[in-house]
Amino acid sequence: MIETVIFDLDGTLLNTLEDLREATNFALSQFGYPKRSLEEVRCFVGNGVRKLIERAVPSDCKNIDECLCIFKKNYSDNMCNHTVPYNGILKILSDLKTDGVKIGVVSNKFDSAVKNLCKKYFGNLVDTAIGQSDDVPKKPAPDGVFKAMKELNADKNSTVYIGDSEVDVQTAKNSGLACIGVTWGFRDKSDLAGADFIIDNPCDIINTIRSM
Repeated sequence: MIETVIFDLDGTLLNTLEDLREATNFALSQFGYPKRSLEEVRCFVGNGVRKLIERAVPSDCKNIDECLCIFKKNYSDNMCNHTVPYNGILKILSDLKTDGVKIGVVSNKFDSAVKNLCKKYFGNLVDTAIGQSDDVPKKPAPDGVFKAMKELNADKNSTVYIGDSEVDVQTAKNSGLACIGVTWGFRDKSDLAGADFIIDNPCDIINTIRSM
């Protein structure tokens, strides 16, 4: 029986892509670099914001650190302009809480943004939210998941990890957890190879968890 669920954030619980694109393009514009399309940014995300900026800037860029700082500031100020939970997610989280399931979020987004987004959109439905920081290496390292599990007093045999990307599948494996891959996020279904379950709709989360 599953007692704890650890979710990825971007592409799993929240559609954050438009705000990420706008912050990326704002940072690029400060240096006269070409803007990136929504599809390009979709391909760039998933490995933390530094990697997003490294992928977005021209190959000969010498000021990645400055561009990253501008991105973080702009994104922090504007990260709720277009971001929304995926359809059905709020009900799913509420139903899980009603079932007594503990809920954590572990993301490669920087930690303050993860905590602020979870507080704004999910309130007390999420018990702990952890992002990348100096103390928490980015996924697929299992450190963030282990930290969340410790805070939730979770056992790996009754915990499942849910995410939308190949990074999430590998994170689950590195953490020794069962994995549910979701197809409504930022990656293709083929990127979820290795997940224990692959689902196409948030409403399938509850039934999948209850079947485990």
